[in-house]
Amino acid sequence: MSTAWITGASSGIGEALAKAHLASGGHCILSGRNVAQLERVVSETGADSRAMILPFDIGDIDVLPEYVNQAIGFTGAIDILVNNAGISQRSLAKNTQFSVYDEVIKIDLLAPIALTQLMLDHFLSRKTGAIVMISSVAGKIGVPMRTAYCAAKHGLIGYTDALRSELAGQGVQVLTVAPGSVRTNVSRNAVTADGSPRGKSDKAIDEGLEPAFVAQEIWTALAAGKREIILAQGMEAELPQLKAADPDKLFDMVEAMVASGYVEKMDD
Repeated sequence: MSTAWITGASSGIGEALAKAHLASGGHCILSGRNVAQLERVVSETGADSRAMILPFDIGDIDVLPEYVNQAIGFTGAIDILVNNAGISQRSLAKNTQFSVYDEVIKIDLLAPIALTQLMLDHFLSRKTGAIVMISSVAGKIGVPMRTAYCAAKHGLIGYTDALRSELAGQGVQVLTVAPGSVRTNVSRNAVTADGSPRGKSDKAIDEGLEPAFVAQEIWTALAAGKREIILAQGMEAELPQLKAADPDKLFDMVEAMVASGYVEKMDD
C-alpha cells in the first residue's frame, strides 16, 4: 500500500485524510505542530504500526530538508505528498499589519512550495508519485477580509498549474483541491489584523461540508487522475464558474455583499 505524507494532520481535512488513508491499509506520516492531537488521530485509527508522527512547524522552512529525510525513511519512499497545513485571516486590508501578510503567505504559499520542491527529485527519480495541494475557493475568487489568505491561495494554484505542466508525462500526478466552507477550526484559528487568533467560528464554516466527506472526495479524485476539483456547496460552488463566465458580475456581487454589511456581520 502507498505511503502518504500529510501536513496539518492534527485536525480538520488533514485528520480526515489521514484516517481515511490508514483505514484503506496505507501507511501515513502525520505532520503538524500539536503532538497530542497527532497522537490522538493515530490512536483513533488503531493503525499505530502504519503511522509515523512527524511534528514540526511548516513555517520553519529552513529545517524542512531534515524532515523530508525522516519522512522518506519511514517506509523508504513517499508516494503521496498532501500539502494541507495552513492558516486563514479575517481582517480588512486597511487595518492589517504587513507582518500578517508575511506570516500567512509564508505558511500558506511559500512553505508548501518549499516542501514540494524538496520532494520533486524523490518523485522524479522513482517516476511515480502524487502531489496534492489544498488551496481554497478563496484561491479562485477574491473574498473580503481575506486579502492575505486569497493572495496565498491564488498563488498556490498558479504554482501548481505551472508545475503540473512541467511534470506531465513523467509519472508524477498533481491535484489541486479548492474547498469551500468545511467544518473545521479554520475560522477560529484565523489571524486578525494584528496577528492574534480570531477565536470564533463563522456560520458558513459551522454549516459547511464534513471533513470526512471532503477527504473521501479528495482520495477518489486522486485515484481518478483528476487535476483540479472544487469541493463546495451552494453559492460557493457557483462563484468560481461565475468568475470564469462573467467576472464583472462576480465583482458586482462581492462589492454588493460588502455594501450590505458583510464586514460588520463578520465582526459581530
